Amino acid sequence: MTLKPAPADPRIPLRATVARARVEPWRRLALFLLLLGMLGTSVELALLEHYEDPRQWIPLASLGVGCIIALVVALRPSASAVHVLRFTMAAYLVVAAAGVFFHLKSNLEFELELHPSMAGRELAIEVLKGAMPALAPSAMAYLGLLGLLVCFRHPALAPEGGAT
Repeated sequence: MTLKPAPADPRIPLRATVARARVEPWRRLALFLLLLGMLGTSVELALLEHYEDPRQWIPLASLGVGCIIALVVALRPSASAVHVLRFTMAAYLVVAAAGVFFHLKSNLEFELELHPSMAGRELAIEVLKGAMPALAPSAMAYLGLLGLLVCFRHPALAPEGGAT
């Protein structure tokens, strides 16, 4: 299969144009997977009624904002849109860490209420296996990392006439 680069721009080296042509299909696929993951996670949280407490709205709101920004980057990429997506995806990492903390804290409180004398390894295992899926919020971290990968050396961030 022969790769045909875009029409030559004398300001951009041919090697950079060919490299971009190889990367962009993967970037589009990653962006599609990001959108699919955000929509799927949103639906799952809604089906689980993950909106009873104000803290439970944080991932839902984050996912909604992320979907909108990712669509903007997909349909009308600009440097500012990519920067906002990058910031949002970094925020997903914080949201994931907070979610894991809240889930573990809830499980710990529940286990200590049921078994006040439980401690050590046994308590740790029960907290991890508890009613709240302790590591489920880490899905937000996966989405955040995927989104940061989409933003990495995005063509919209290239200086005028320069290579990415």
